[in-house]
Amino acid sequence: MKALIVDDNDIARTTLSHLAKQIPNLIVVNEYCNAIEAYHHLQENHVDLIFLDIEMPEMTGIELTKNLSGKDVIIIFTSSKKEYALEAFELNIADYILKPVTPSRFLQAISKAQSIIESRKENVQFGKEEFLFVRDSNITRRLKLDDIFYAEAMGDYVKFYTKEKMFAIHGKMKTAEERLPKDDFIRVHRSYIVSLSKIDTLQDGGIMINKKFIPVADAYRKALNTRMNVF
Repeated sequence: MKALIVDDNDIARTTLSHLAKQIPNLIVVNEYCNAIEAYHHLQENHVDLIFLDIEMPEMTGIELTKNLSGKDVIIIFTSSKKEYALEAFELNIADYILKPVTPSRFLQAISKAQSIIESRKENVQFGKEEFLFVRDSNITRRLKLDDIFYAEAMGDYVKFYTKEKMFAIHGKMKTAEERLPKDDFIRVHRSYIVSLSKIDTLQDGGIMINKKFIPVADAYRKALNTRMNVF
């Protein structure tokens, strides 16, 4: 992954640069103390990831992100203030880290970014089957409904699992539940939606799908048993 660090604080840039050096395959190609210089860099060069401060003179991190709309770049905000988080996540960013940035929190954000990048690399095959449009960072992707085994809520992401791959999509479980056809999928837990056709076995406390145990909450068990014609 190629990354930029954009922060008007020298110590913050040094900290992020030091943490980045500990991550294999993560290369910081440049550091900027203001967003305007970063914007000009991005007009001529591609990076995968930007560590971006919010409060900066001339142009804020949020303003830069809006100006980069349509570009294939992952944004991780780093800020000392919580109040920008809601507005930031509405811009489809990957993560929002509160300063001071700790190694464990940095690794967690990198893991999210890597999941997004891996999902972009996959060539999703589709034919005449029905499909679902999902927004993956700045890319709109379509997945065959028949390929989806289950969806799992994970923080600010929904992970769609197929037989071989996982796709991490920024969004809410409620939205996924509304978009997936109710004839084929069912909510079995606050964190899981499953494909009815992919259920292998039902057992105490849960179900098995593709060798994965998925818990079934009591509130959803009766509806599941009805749909599966369990007597």
